[in-house]
Amino acid sequence: MISDELKQEKNSLASMELLSHIIELRKYLVRIFGIILILLLCIIPFSNNLYEILSEPLRLQLPTNTTMIATDITTTFMAPLKLSLFIAMIVAMPFILYQIWLFVTPALYKREKKIAIPLLFSSITLFYIGISFAYFITLPAILSFFIHTTPDAVVPMTDISSYLNFCLKLFLIFGLTFEIPVAIILLILINVISVKSLENNRRYIIVGCFFVSMFITPPDALSMLMLAIPMWVLFEIGLAFGKFIEKSIIVSNNKQ
Repeated sequence: MISDELKQEKNSLASMELLSHIIELRKYLVRIFGIILILLLCIIPFSNNLYEILSEPLRLQLPTNTTMIATDITTTFMAPLKLSLFIAMIVAMPFILYQIWLFVTPALYKREKKIAIPLLFSSITLFYIGISFAYFITLPAILSFFIHTTPDAVVPMTDISSYLNFCLKLFLIFGLTFEIPVAIILLILINVISVKSLENNRRYIIVGCFFVSMFITPPDALSMLMLAIPMWVLFEIGLAFGKFIEKSIIVSNNKQ
């Protein structure tokens, strides 16, 4: 009888703790959605200008007297709006990650907090670098390739919605790809992988970079190379930092 009461009490405490976590999470989610909404309202008046900036790499490649088109009556409104929402989320990314940090930080130890802060900053920076790399380097090269391989009998007139979807997919792919060093360091820190195992499997990982990029990029060799090579370089960077961190951990453990 007593054991049943203890079990009920434990279940009740667990339910209350879970409920408190959900309430706490809701508070941070409200903040995140709030800042995204505020940024979106600020960006919407400039949505057409922002789309012009996004479409500039394509418009520079198009033949003379050709332009982009809208195949749906709502596209001229929805495409810039969708871009504005994406930009609002990207601009809010540091705030979003900070809110996530505030939510998980009570469960972290002091040493984990020291490591998490630079990793958080690095992940934000690398994400922005990845998107910038995609816009300034990869996108113009890919567009130039496709425009110049168009048959003479075909006039390229890209739909604004299709172009937007293509760009957003490319930005997200490169933004997430540039997180590889952070992912490697995290996996080493939580003892999922070791530097030695990464070094032993380097050749397979490099082949995997090309294999993955072949499926997530447009169907041409240039796009594959422009993603696979940065993935390889980022893997090597992550491995180098992983070696340094692993040595630091060993030194720290020996001192203790």
